[in-house]
This record gives sequence, C-alpha cells and structure tokens, in this order.
Amino acid sequence: MTLPLITIDDVSIHYPLGRRLIGTPPVLKAVDHVSLEIPKGSFVGLVGESGSGKTTLGRAILRAAPITEGRIRYSDGDVDYDVGSLGKEALRDYRTRAQLIFQDPYAALSPRMTVRDIIAEPLEVMKLTKSREETDQRVREIAAKCRLNLEHLRRFPHAFSGGQRQRISIARALVCGPKFVVADEAVAALDVSIQADILNLLKALQRDLDLTFLFISHDLSVVAHVCDYVAVMYHGQIKEQAPTRQLFANPGHDYTKTLLSAIPSLDPDDRHRARVYDPDA
Repeated sequence: MTLPLITIDDVSIHYPLGRRLIGTPPVLKAVDHVSLEIPKGSFVGLVGESGSGKTTLGRAILRAAPITEGRIRYSDGDVDYDVGSLGKEALRDYRTRAQLIFQDPYAALSPRMTVRDIIAEPLEVMKLTKSREETDQRVREIAAKCRLNLEHLRRFPHAFSGGQRQRISIARALVCGPKFVVADEAVAALDVSIQADILNLLKALQRDLDLTFLFISHDLSVVAHVCDYVAVMYHGQIKEQAPTRQLFANPGHDYTKTLLSAIPSLDPDDRHRARVYDPDA
C-alpha cells in the first residue's frame, strides 16, 4: 500500500464576515471538516464548482491560507511536517518540496523578466544554487523536460502563446525539485486544442520526476484524462471520493451525478440537459 504524502485530517478554514458589537459574527465556511489522503506518486483530482472551497484547500496545503481547525501533514520519508505549525527554516525547506502551478499563464509571468530569469528566480530566492553556471544548468535541464526551446530562454513572455507560457510556469514550479505540486485550474485558461498537450506533459513529468499532484479543476472531463483518484467538493465539504474509473462508472452522490451530466457529448443521441444539484431536494 502506498503511504500518503499529504494527509488532510478534519481541516476547516473559516473567515469572519464583518464584526458585531453583540454576539458572535457570522463566518464563511470555505472549507468545513475535510479529510483526504494524497498517496505518494498519485495524481489526485479535486473537483467542484466555483466557490466550493477547492482552491482554498489547495492554498492551505501550501501554507498560503490559514487553517482554523484540523491538521495537514506532509511526510516523504525524509521529513515529517505539520504544515500549519512550520517555523521559518522548516517552511523554507517545505517551499522547495511543495509548489504551485497557477491558472493564468498570462498573469503569472512578469513581462519584464526573460524566460531564463523567470525560471531561475526560485533557485536564486531560496539560494539553492552556488553559482550562475549551476543556476543556468538547472534552468536548461527543467526547460528541456518541459519541452521548451532552449533558444527561447532569452526572450520575454509576450513572445509566447498561452500554451508555451504555461510550460514556462510549469518549469518555474519544478526547477527547485519539489515532490508535491498543486495544479490549480492549470489548463482552464487555455484553448481546448492546447489543453491535452499540457495534460500529457504533466503526466510525463509525473513519471519522469516521481511527482505527486493535486489537480484542482471544475471540469470532470479534464480530470478523467489525468487523475487516478477524484474527490468532489461542494460548499466546503468533500461529498464523494473514489478512484476515477469507479467514480465515473458509479457516482454515489447527486452532486457528482450533476457534474457528470454537464460533460458535453459529441453524440447528439447522448446529450441531455444538465441538472442543477439542490441539496434540499
């Protein structure tokens, strides 16, 4: 049995909504008592509509959102971290082990930096290399793995298409050698014709670099292409989780069935109107 790299144990993330002179102020329950295990080497999908809490949970795993209750644990055999209580030095180390691929490849890259400098920045900020030559070598290696033309490293982001920019973002996330990656809607901003190329690249990188992915998406058809296991979130809670084939073949929760019914079909005889999930129905 594969041990979990990430263990999410009864995690809640609540945000106060304003203040009251008398009584307890209302709170937004962005994540509400969520538990999930992400096995080492797996590609786990986290799906749900906008506002379901999936991005907030991904940010909490990376220590970019505060946890109200519960515990998130990272354990890769070398270290065992309680993510919510990391000190300064341990947090710096954790940043090299857990990284994020952003949704928008246009907004994620500085227009004033060359591709080389964008990819090299994490190495330089975290002082992971000892010389410019070593930095350049690391940049070239990860750029090649992300299928970037090495002759383009001196160019600026405006010279590239959305798919090429996302490859640059992926290279930047992977240059410091992480073991865990959160891909937050990593293909949502791309044309459909480009999405499959990026998804196939992520799967190839998972195999070649022994990566573990949490793939956040609202699109179950995309999740089906890459994920081994799927968790479905709705209103801050995980309503269902199962291996991908099992979940698609036999969804157990009405909200999951609604998401599946919304997947477009090219067969006109197989099309039917998507239902809106009503938790009170």
